[in-house]
Amino acid sequence: MSINKRREFLKLSALAAGGFLLPSASTQAANWLSGAGATTHKFGLQLWSLRDDLPKDPKGVLKQVAAFGYNQIESFEGKQGMFWSMTNKEFKSYIGDLGMQIVSSHCDFRKDFERKATEAAEIGMKYLIAPYLGPQKSIDDFKKAADEFNKCGEICKKNGLKFAYHNHDYSFKKIDGEVPIDVMLKNTDSNTVFFELDIYWAVTAGVNPADYFTKHKNRFTLCHVKDRMKNAVATDQNSSCVLGEGVIDYAPILKVAKANGMQYFIVEQERYDTATPLESAKKDAAYMKQLKF
Repeated sequence: MSINKRREFLKLSALAAGGFLLPSASTQAANWLSGAGATTHKFGLQLWSLRDDLPKDPKGVLKQVAAFGYNQIESFEGKQGMFWSMTNKEFKSYIGDLGMQIVSSHCDFRKDFERKATEAAEIGMKYLIAPYLGPQKSIDDFKKAADEFNKCGEICKKNGLKFAYHNHDYSFKKIDGEVPIDVMLKNTDSNTVFFELDIYWAVTAGVNPADYFTKHKNRFTLCHVKDRMKNAVATDQNSSCVLGEGVIDYAPILKVAKANGMQYFIVEQERYDTATPLESAKKDAAYMKQLKF
């Protein structure tokens, strides 16, 4: 085993020892199927989970999402825009009739952001989110991005919204001796720029999500909830799976998150091996309904 692989293995082992990774998926599945700890909290779906189906029939797919039990929607900006060939108000009205609300959307924050903030504000959205920066050449590149985020944060504030950044695993990998997400947290305005912690990507990077929730209270106000496959090697990035079938023990993680300012719990599904996207979304909703935190 190489030194880097061993380090990642030890990080994941520490997560397991801390109680945030299940010793086996069967324990989690048993609790889920037994209905232990049922709760009535709200939870949402990142529509990227249905990226192949949604463009073909936005209204029909959204109707199925509502039937699965999702209360909230986090959209993304595809070819049909954040509102899927509907106006912002048409979209709000349609999903409202289905019992859902759009709370946030991923978008291109470098293009026509003022208009997007205005449209989001008109329908009561809470956040616009930068979904991806990608690995950068230097830590200064992340500092420059933080400056851009501060400007977006001011635009959002002016419109009654908040701005947030969604991480991937690269956000936790040191560059020039510093951790990018730490630099982003330090160099952004805590009153206008927030963070959406993708818990899967944090765990994949060998990070304990609870450490960030407690150290940076009220900065992580949204999160992505998705599981990591059992027996996935530490270096395997593409190992997400249906909630309840993997190794991440979400109840203790989300309890800590909620106690430290987390407001929105958004399911995201990226990989489909055992079910179609819609089947996966349905299974994920069933898991979230039974999760107590």
